Amino acid sequence: MSLFSSKPENTPQTPQRPAMRKPELNAPIDAVMPQNKPAAAPNIPGQTPVPPRPQAQMAPQAAPQAQRAPQPAAAPRPQAPHIEVQKPHIMTKEEHLAKIMAELKEASEKPDLIPCEHLKDINDVPFSDVYITPDKKCYTWAAKSDAGLKVVDFTDYPEFLRQIEDAYDGKNRSYLLTYKGRHYRVERTISGDGPQFCARKMPVSVPDLKTLGLPQGLYKYLLSLSGRSGLILLAGPTGSGKSTTISALLQEYLQIKGGYCFTIEDPIELPLDGVYLTPSGELGLCKQTTPPDGIWQEGIKSALRSKPRYIYLGEIRDPNVASEALRAATSGHLVLSTIHANNVSDSINSLVKYAASSGISEEMAYELVANGFLGCLHQILSGAPKRISVTYVFANPDLSAGCQVRSMLRNGKLNLSTIMEQQKIKMDKGMPLF
Repeated sequence: MSLFSSKPENTPQTPQRPAMRKPELNAPIDAVMPQNKPAAAPNIPGQTPVPPRPQAQMAPQAAPQAQRAPQPAAAPRPQAPHIEVQKPHIMTKEEHLAKIMAELKEASEKPDLIPCEHLKDINDVPFSDVYITPDKKCYTWAAKSDAGLKVVDFTDYPEFLRQIEDAYDGKNRSYLLTYKGRHYRVERTISGDGPQFCARKMPVSVPDLKTLGLPQGLYKYLLSLSGRSGLILLAGPTGSGKSTTISALLQEYLQIKGGYCFTIEDPIELPLDGVYLTPSGELGLCKQTTPPDGIWQEGIKSALRSKPRYIYLGEIRDPNVASEALRAATSGHLVLSTIHANNVSDSINSLVKYAASSGISEEMAYELVANGFLGCLHQILSGAPKRISVTYVFANPDLSAGCQVRSMLRNGKLNLSTIMEQQKIKMDKGMPLF
């Protein structure tokens, strides 16, 4: 060991790392980067050596596909021809109406275009009215909507038409036809093409008032008026069942209260004539008449001389009938009648105007109506099958008690909507009106 050495001679020497040579710029990358080969697992005594994990084999690359042959160029698509689109013509209201009239005229000139229903004898078919036009066609309700009609052909229609034409006396356009035991009320009018007829088939018997569909409260209140005096007016459009309801109510009075009833009808519609037995064993009697020579005033005068309990006027249609009806209503009789109107207020106004046209002032007419008024009902039938709908207003039967309805009638201010609603609520709840 040298004197100047700081380490002993037998100290092992640290092996020197081989110097790394700089790779050449153009050398392959395998010569520069070491290969990532898996290291062998060390052999541990007592353990089974783990074999090295096999390397995943790369799928061989597919052979390059053969180059596709060039496709022929597609033929150019033919262009659609240019079509000029015209806007549809919108018909004016006048053109539309003219088209409808032309179609109707064509249908009337060609009967095969109108479907015709062939039925049995006219008395055996249920209907209310038949309409016979100047060309002898017969129409009746189609029963599909409120107003739609259909053409019908009864087996005995030629005989029925002949009797309708023969029953006309040349004077009265409203008359009664009895055909094979069934009553028809006939109305004859003249159109531009000739005479036409409306024949209403009358019921064989008067229906029970309970079956007509009136509200229960209204039904009970109407029966309570059998011993009162005044005018009960039933209004509504044509064909709304006014005569049927009035006749059914009058029949109830005769069956419950009895007494003598005098009717004036033109023509006579439902069969009320006869004798009635009341629960107490007393009798009711009804005699149906027509106006003498068509003069209603004479018929009413005859009724008043007969001292009836009830007077039924088929319809108030002129001033003299209105004034006579009010005079009877203010002289202790219970008068029942019908009138054409759209609602309750219009009904009362029509009655006042009729009365004022008879020679008295309008103020006197309102006073006369207020004193004789007992109640007014407006009735319509709607739907298929037909159902009844009623609005109403009543005055206090006691003339000595105050009554808001009579006060309005005297003042000529018929703001009845609130009172009508109040009375309906009381009726529905079973409360007394007055």
